[in-house]
Amino acid sequence: MPTKSPLASGPGTGVGQNADATPEPKQEAPRPQSSGEVTVVEPAMVKRAVSAAALGNAMEWFDFGVYSYIAVTLGHVFFPSGNPTAQLLSTFGTFAAAFLVRPLGGMFFGPLGDRIGRQKVLAITMIMMAAGTFAIGLIPSYATIGVGAPILLLVARLVQGFSTGGEYGGASTFIAEYAPDKKRGFLGSWLEFGTLAGYVGGAGLVTLMTALLSTDDLHSWGWRIPFLIAGPMGIIGLYLRMRLEETPAFARLEKEAHAKEKARREAEKRIGLRQMVFGQWRAMLLCVGLVLVFNVTDYMLLSYMPSYLTSELKYDETHGLLVILAVMVAMMCAQPFVGKLSDRFGRRPVIATGCVGFLVLSVPAMLLIRQGSLAAIALGLGALGLLLVCFTAAMPSALPALFPTKVRYGSLSIAFNISVSLFGGTTPLVVTALIGATGNKMMPAYYMMAAAVIGGIAVLLMSETARKPLPGSPPAVETEAEARRLTQAATAH
Repeated sequence: MPTKSPLASGPGTGVGQNADATPEPKQEAPRPQSSGEVTVVEPAMVKRAVSAAALGNAMEWFDFGVYSYIAVTLGHVFFPSGNPTAQLLSTFGTFAAAFLVRPLGGMFFGPLGDRIGRQKVLAITMIMMAAGTFAIGLIPSYATIGVGAPILLLVARLVQGFSTGGEYGGASTFIAEYAPDKKRGFLGSWLEFGTLAGYVGGAGLVTLMTALLSTDDLHSWGWRIPFLIAGPMGIIGLYLRMRLEETPAFARLEKEAHAKEKARREAEKRIGLRQMVFGQWRAMLLCVGLVLVFNVTDYMLLSYMPSYLTSELKYDETHGLLVILAVMVAMMCAQPFVGKLSDRFGRRPVIATGCVGFLVLSVPAMLLIRQGSLAAIALGLGALGLLLVCFTAAMPSALPALFPTKVRYGSLSIAFNISVSLFGGTTPLVVTALIGATGNKMMPAYYMMAAAVIGGIAVLLMSETARKPLPGSPPAVETEAEARRLTQAATAH
């Protein structure tokens, strides 16, 4: 678990000391760093924390992602009309509604996590997500109960969105603050690895169903299967997370995390919400811009493209989902390596590469996708997927580093969820509407290019944070030897 280096002032476990031994009387010592003590973290404990966060993310986004992959079928079941575009627009409108309540979820679950513990809150959000998804599988169709069907669908989606609002900000902050400075990018990349794993699980299941079931069976009862599976999956995920918490060392790690979060919340209360937002206005705007390009491209590729291939290009549904599935598996393989690159070369170069890539290659990639052949679609989506990894691998470590410790959790949660709600979750809805209004099927490319310009401006204005302590936090290292070297270097200067 994290300890304070004995080379600096403050309590800690010294080299050769027993962590459970009675501590010696506290002695004052010179501070080696102006920001405070050097934090020494045990790699095994960090891995357990990262695994728990990634597991929760995977469970959340399996439930949330299933809705995207089966959107065309849901349009027939809940929004029958003679216009396929209107059906898809209504379905994605319900999808976007869940994002409107995400800021409310973040503001609710943040303070709750301070009172009862972060892991408990993350368990609650996972259960709520599973319950909301399971409920969708039980809703009667429009043909059975009429307008009540889409209303119930909207309620279930709002439950999903509210619970998701408490997930990403807390998980990314937790990993970033407990990761060694030199490995923060690599360890943070596993958070989005969990997201991709959840998407792969949802896409794989929908692909299997569409391959095995006829269209009539899929519309009548088959579409319910992935939603109903969410119930037992939620129970399994909760059991696995509780098993992780039973490890005594991991429990101590969580106890320390809760204590630090509680202290930060007390500081935030004294600062006030107004100063938390407007006092960090520059960092907040940078966060909104970075999250905008991150989420517009993310939801465009992983959520909208399966429906785009089917509804706009009339591509075979099964083959389209298989290509998306293969792209996500490739992204998962690249994720930790790009995370390491962000530690070595910096967050800014990695994120900038993604922005420039989307600006230059969005149109060529969409032209390839529109050709309709399997090879062309795979090449176009693959290029977009590898560019997206620049964001999924670097953002979990870059975003928390925008804010000082005393306001990090609150400011990041507010900025992240506002940007996701306004720009990320609305991407399928806006692009579908633009295509319907203009008839231009290249709109997805233009939308990604616009997002890349905004993200590029944010990258130019942000500071490099790789291999540096988080603002307001002491340096974090893996060994006492590293702490000694850091202390000696600081003392020499």
